[in-house]
Amino acid sequence: MRRWTAAFAVGGALALGLTGCGLPAGVDGELTNSWQPIPEPSPFVPPAEVCHPGDFAETAYLSSYSPVDCSAPHRVETVHVGTFGAEAAEATAPPAQGSPEIRVAYAECDSATSEYVGADWRLGRLWVGVAVPSPAAWEGGARWFRCDVTEVTNVEDNGGTASRTASLRDELAEPSPLHLTCYAVRNDDNGAIDTMPAEECDEPHNAEFAGVWQAPDIEYPTRDRDWNQFHTECRKVIGRYADVPLDGNLQFRTGVISLPGGAAEWAAGNRGVRCYLWLDERNVERSLKDVGTEGLPIQYE
Repeated sequence: MRRWTAAFAVGGALALGLTGCGLPAGVDGELTNSWQPIPEPSPFVPPAEVCHPGDFAETAYLSSYSPVDCSAPHRVETVHVGTFGAEAAEATAPPAQGSPEIRVAYAECDSATSEYVGADWRLGRLWVGVAVPSPAAWEGGARWFRCDVTEVTNVEDNGGTASRTASLRDELAEPSPLHLTCYAVRNDDNGAIDTMPAEECDEPHNAEFAGVWQAPDIEYPTRDRDWNQFHTECRKVIGRYADVPLDGNLQFRTGVISLPGGAAEWAAGNRGVRCYLWLDERNVERSLKDVGTEGLPIQYE
């Protein structure tokens, strides 16, 4: 009985203490009214200015996302991450390659990449692609697109991707081994261009990169008359590069090689056409930039 009374007495004292004392300053006795609501989960958005060890993929899966520092071996560098517009965002699946939405994204990537590398990226051995979220990530609310750039071994012969251990930031702002320069074009048995390996400009060569023609929104060339327009415009690029008149004699001063990207790139919105002067079987051992009419004379035969 004594033991029970003691226990009861302590309990009574605790009850008395709780009811007889006020709350500490700043405490209102409500346990939940100051809690912040738990935010809605947001989809993963990849960062820019990171590198990736694998080759470019049009669909970027989170399960394979494993960026590395750009000083480590890598093949792809993300230079920019954008957001699809409202119309694209309302779709139930990521935009397909070649769609109007991808073309808008490609234009943004084109500009962002050139700014990132320090000049028009087409002046170098570079390739640009637009990566989109996976269908599952899109369903979860992801609306980003990734602008990826990669170094290629040879843009003229559809070379493979190169492994790098440095970022491409400002790579083309100064003289770089990535800049397109001179080439030793080799023909096949039918006289058509077979290969086009790069060559030092002070070594014998018969072709030289002259610049880029930005084509309007026209069809990808498949017929001779389509290619004629490309060659005509590229000759103008060559004429300005070599500092010769843009007249009817230009076609007798130099041949021309016009290289747009592939049909898939064209569908994505890449309208940049790389233009090369071509001397066919003649070789020179210097650059033909600004050589004028004496350096690029009319060929009568």
